[in-house]
Amino acid sequence: MWRVPVLAAIAIGLWWFAVHPAVTEHGWVRVTDPFALCGEGNRAAGCVIDGDTLFLGSRPNHRRIRLTGFDAPELNGACEEEVLLARAARLRLYQWLQEGAFEWDGADEPPRDQYGRELRAARRQTEGGHETLADAMIESGLASPSGWGTSPVDWCAK
Repeated sequence: MWRVPVLAAIAIGLWWFAVHPAVTEHGWVRVTDPFALCGEGNRAAGCVIDGDTLFLGSRPNHRRIRLTGFDAPELNGACEEEVLLARAARLRLYQWLQEGAFEWDGADEPPRDQYGRELRAARRQTEGGHETLADAMIESGLASPSGWGTSPVDWCAK
């Protein structure tokens, strides 16, 4: 009779220590997997497609992640200046990811955009609180704010 409660307590304890640490406050999930630049032949859990998009896993179970809070220039931009900025944004995103573990929101059921990409904000714990990926990209001059009330940037006019 005493075995059932003890086994239940052990199962709950195992869940708490194995699963719970990965999901933090309000659906933020800790990410420790390495990332590479897509197309560079490096083996990693995921890769950086461009300045605001990641690719995770391998086909047919791959996932595309659109990082939110900022908009980066496009690699197939309208002018040479946009293409150069897009390459720099891609490299800056890769560098941010290489700085260590971070968190993204959405837990196991993130919202998706019209292309089926997962929409996730990313942040990293710092001594003073959190550093968001969006702020880091915008402060670098390689992305613009996105969301309600913002206008798209003409990267060719810069």
